[in-house]
Amino acid sequence: MVKLSAVLTINGKAVTAPKSFTAVVQDIDGNSTRDASGNMHRDRITTKRKLTIAWGPLSNNQMATIMQAISGVFFPVIYPDPVTGGQKTATFYVGDRTAAAYSWNEKLASLMWQNVSFDLIEQ
Repeated sequence: MVKLSAVLTINGKAVTAPKSFTAVVQDIDGNSTRDASGNMHRDRITTKRKLTIAWGPLSNNQMATIMQAISGVFFPVIYPDPVTGGQKTATFYVGDRTAAAYSWNEKLASLMWQNVSFDLIEQ
């Protein structure tokens, strides 16, 4: 039996599979201009990724695992990359994080989370 790696690993932690995952390939340009004929002269410095990720309902433990994994200034992420057609590892930082309370159970003193989402931007 072949053991498959996690689809999404953040800062060494395999996280719960997201309900949506979008990989954006971004060109980072320096001084790009158009000449008098309207032709573009690009100074493409590099190509980076932005990952937009969202989860459905998560338990407190699942939520804590994800939020702790993205707490650093920069961290490694292993993710499915549309350009390479396989898993890729790169260093990312996180944008704003959104997490809405889903269900509060007073008897169990537990909280579920929904619509957890954020962008990971490649360094």
